[in-house]
Amino acid sequence: MLDALTLDQLRVFAAVADAGSFRAAARQLSRVQSAVSHAIANMESELGVSLFDRQGRRPVMTPQGQALLANARDILLRVDAMRARAQGLGEGVELELPLVVDTLFPIAHVGAALCRMRAAYPSVAPRVTVLPLGGPIAALLDRSHALGIIAGEHFRDPRIAVQALSSVQMVAVVGAGHALAGRVVAGQMLEPAELADHVQIVQTDASPLSQGRDFAVLSPQTCRVSGQDTKHAMILAGLGWGRLPLWQAERDLAEGRLLRLPTSSLGRGSQVAVETYLAHRIDQPLGPAARAFREALQALA
Repeated sequence: MLDALTLDQLRVFAAVADAGSFRAAARQLSRVQSAVSHAIANMESELGVSLFDRQGRRPVMTPQGQALLANARDILLRVDAMRARAQGLGEGVELELPLVVDTLFPIAHVGAALCRMRAAYPSVAPRVTVLPLGGPIAALLDRSHALGIIAGEHFRDPRIAVQALSSVQMVAVVGAGHALAGRVVAGQMLEPAELADHVQIVQTDASPLSQGRDFAVLSPQTCRVSGQDTKHAMILAGLGWGRLPLWQAERDLAEGRLLRLPTSSLGRGSQVAVETYLAHRIDQPLGPAARAFREALQALA
C-alpha cells in the first residue's frame, strides 16, 4: 500500500539513483548494503513495480523507476522545505518580509540585499512595494509592511524608528527636446522665473501624509504623476522639467537624452542630497530575516 511508504525509503531510492549502486549508496548513507537492498525491495513491493533491474553487475534503473524518481525527489524537497520552515518558526523567523521602499531609493540595492537575506533564510518570502513620498511611512503605520526605506525628512513620526542608510543625489534635468534645452546647451543660467514658465513634472502620492502639500515645486504649471518611472518618462518625452535620482538619470545624462538644468535655485550644480533611512515601527521589533536584510543593505549602501 502506498500509505506504507516512508521518507527513509524515498531517501534510499534517491541515494541509489545518485550513487549508481547499492554499495555506493550504503557508503553514502553510512549503512550496510543489505539494509539498502531491503529498503528498495520493500519500496518495490509497496509500489508494485520494479525500480531497478538487478541482472547485471550494477543495478540499472527501470523506466518505472526513472518516472517515479522525479516524484520521490519532489516529495523529499517539499519535506525538507517544510522542516526548514518549521525550524524557522521555532526560532521566530518570519514567514514573510513585507518591505516598502521609497521610489527614490535604488531598487537594485534592495534586490541584492534580499538575495543575501534569502541565502540565510530561504523559507522567508519577500514582498516588495514601491511607494513615493509619505507612502512608506503610511504603510508602516497601518502595519501592512514591517520594514521600510524612506527618503527625506518630511515624514517623520514618533512611532517609527529610523536608521540612516545613505544619501541619494537628486538632480534637476530636462529632456534634450525641450524648449529649455537650447539655453542649457548655450550654458545660460536659468532663473526661477524662467523655470516657472514651463511645466514641472511633480511626484504625488495617495497617502494622507502628503495630502495638500508640495515639495520643491517652483512652477505654477505642473504635471502630477504617481510614479517615479512615469516622471522619468515624461521628462524624457519633453513634457516638462523636474528632479530625478541621479542613479535613475545618470545613463540618460551621459548619452545626451537628459540635460542638467543650469540654475542655482535647485542646489549647487542643480543637485541636492536626500538622506535615506531604514524604518520600522517601534512596537514591532525586527525578526531575524529583517535584521539580516538590514545588515546586507547597510553593507551595500
